[in-house]
Amino acid sequence: MPAVHEDLSAYRRDPLPLLGRTALVTGASRRAGIGYATARRLVALGASVHLHHHVPHDARQTYGADPDGPDALAADLRGLLADGARVTHGPADLTAPEAPARLVDEAAQALGGRLDILVANHALNGRDGSLDAIDAGMLDAHWQTNTRSTILLVQAYARLRAAAGTGIPGGRVVLMTSGQDLRGGMPHEIAYSLSKGALASSVRSLATALAPAGVTVNAVNPGPVDTGYADEESRALVAGLFPGGTWGTTDDPARLISWLATDEAAWITGEVINSEGGFAR
Repeated sequence: MPAVHEDLSAYRRDPLPLLGRTALVTGASRRAGIGYATARRLVALGASVHLHHHVPHDARQTYGADPDGPDALAADLRGLLADGARVTHGPADLTAPEAPARLVDEAAQALGGRLDILVANHALNGRDGSLDAIDAGMLDAHWQTNTRSTILLVQAYARLRAAAGTGIPGGRVVLMTSGQDLRGGMPHEIAYSLSKGALASSVRSLATALAPAGVTVNAVNPGPVDTGYADEESRALVAGLFPGGTWGTTDDPARLISWLATDEAAWITGEVINSEGGFAR
């Protein structure tokens, strides 16, 4: 009898696995940031992407806002676009209660009326301290920006997809944490770590809530990534805790996040994934 050969066509990898899909990436206002790197990877995989930015937040940080501004970042990404894809952008102060839902609607409209992928990368940096130093204002500020706005973004995203009807493939939500649940924690950034810890704890509940809609929900802890915020002393100290003696780059978590957005990651949901390059906590 002639040999029966297995059909292996299903294992061929599409070079543009996100072609035709749309994504909102929050906190994507600096070339040196994880948000921009993630948007770059999503665009390279074929997706249309809406970049959210809140430049006033960046301007208050020691690293400052990107000198070229959001228009330039979007223009750069357009050089990677697949046929039919687009890159758009817009501002939002997500501390306002109504802002997350408005941003989701604006992103969907800018990208043709639908939204497949939500990457909630934005976060408040600064206005923090040790347990002895924090106050109610610090706690509230981090809760509003890092936790409340992210949950409201997920809510608005879920409502948008429900309104569009069933049968839409590829629903993906990726949240960002910071390893606050791992050994050592973040004792000098109590307000930040608590707000991010709440997100980590919410992943399983959100994944269960969105599973009937065919949406996966995961979180990524990128570990220490060089986004320009550390001084030289801290940079050297942290670098020595990596096996290779160097910090993570923004493209390290971006590769993982963009992969989670593809069909190859469809069986992963409700997880907090640590991507720390062997960082010795």
